[in-house]
Amino acid sequence: MTQPSSTALHTSALTSLPLLARGKVRDNYAVGDDRILMVASDRLSAFDVIMGEPIPGKGELLTQMALFWFDKLGHICPNHLTGDAPESVVSPEEAPQIRGRSMLVQRLKPIPVEAVVRGYLAGSGWKEYQESRSVCGVPLPEGLTNAAKLPEPIYTPAAKAAMGEHDENITFERTVEMIGLDLATRIRNLSIAIYKAAAEIALAKGMIIADTKFEFGLAPDGALVLMDEVLTPDSSRYWPVEGYAEALAKGENPPSYDKQFVRDWLEQAQVNGKPWDKTAPSPRLPQAVIEKTAAKYREALERLTS
Repeated sequence: MTQPSSTALHTSALTSLPLLARGKVRDNYAVGDDRILMVASDRLSAFDVIMGEPIPGKGELLTQMALFWFDKLGHICPNHLTGDAPESVVSPEEAPQIRGRSMLVQRLKPIPVEAVVRGYLAGSGWKEYQESRSVCGVPLPEGLTNAAKLPEPIYTPAAKAAMGEHDENITFERTVEMIGLDLATRIRNLSIAIYKAAAEIALAKGMIIADTKFEFGLAPDGALVLMDEVLTPDSSRYWPVEGYAEALAKGENPPSYDKQFVRDWLEQAQVNGKPWDKTAPSPRLPQAVIEKTAAKYREALERLTS
């Protein structure tokens, strides 16, 4: 496992390739008309707002984690990796900018559905359960508590939102209207199968994957392909096994490896004497929050790959 470099990259600046899009974390560049160079920056978004301060090493850690999972789960679903070295498509001067934080991937037709799988009741799912005893139209038993393990993982899709907007939780029936019954069913079944396999691997390393989201695309031949990132702390809620039982008994959120540390700080942050309203610009992150967040990402990868 390579060590992340000490210099943070907030925004990549490649001139040898055309820029396709900048997401919350990734900068995507076109490589011909059939491949994309995905560069994971050190940007961090919380409440759909990009923070001004990068988290050093985060992009490299996310990339290594995604590559770990693509390798482990390839037997369940094909993924978008081409196997080509990212450095091979940029100029030698630009190679250091992308080294260790990039994936050269197949260009796919993205499916506009976030495939969310929940194995535990947390976050917005817990809020919704308290009101309706269901999550995204999926009925759940009475008597569940915050952070409780669900009887079986549930599929709770979301509609992808435009940049800066919040993804919208939708029902499975709505995804059928959007993309058809066959594709919607295949995505649901694959997502649950991937989650179950990953949860088992993570648990053996002392980590619980409470929930996660996957993205899929269609290849030119019509094949369904797992794309973007997979099972990183940016797209998944990871809890260490230690401390989980105690948090569950108290009805509290277990300690986590994701952005919860930043979210918790932002929830009490003040801007001009008032609580931050969760719109850009974000409050400036203190150095201690940046370092603690970087350490959480690092620990998650080290536990997983040890």
